[in-house]
Amino acid sequence: MTTDSRLIVEADGGSRGNPGTAAGGAVVIDSATGDVIIELGVYVGVATNNVAEYNGMIAGLEAALEREPAAVHVRMDSKLVVEQMTGRWKIKHPDMQVLARRAHELIAGRTVSFEWVPRNDNKRADAAANESMDARASFRRDLDSPGSDRPSGVRFV
Repeated sequence: MTTDSRLIVEADGGSRGNPGTAAGGAVVIDSATGDVIIELGVYVGVATNNVAEYNGMIAGLEAALEREPAAVHVRMDSKLVVEQMTGRWKIKHPDMQVLARRAHELIAGRTVSFEWVPRNDNKRADAAANESMDARASFRRDLDSPGSDRPSGVRFV
């Protein structure tokens, strides 16, 4: 991918019990084609929904930024994470402060924007988070591997 590319990260997280079994999920999308190029899930263990949301976003950003895009647009159904990442809401909880600091360090000096979307518009990231929770394991699929017309398989991270 060239540096004039723009990528979209759709991220989500979930916790069964809140706190309970938790995972984040993300898909990375080529904005020019609309194709999903990476699917990933990050198993968190026992945590809150908000911790899982942050972990899904961070994992999605890390995957997208590996490709050195010109810009990344993050779409999430977590109003809390979007508002905290844009600086409109304060971050009071210590766990959230650590995760937000990590995310801000990751995106420092890069063009990254955030958008809240309705839950129905975030189904792919939700499915990735649920797959990770069900398996109790992290995974990553690079769907645009050279010479392949199907997923490159599951790579645990």
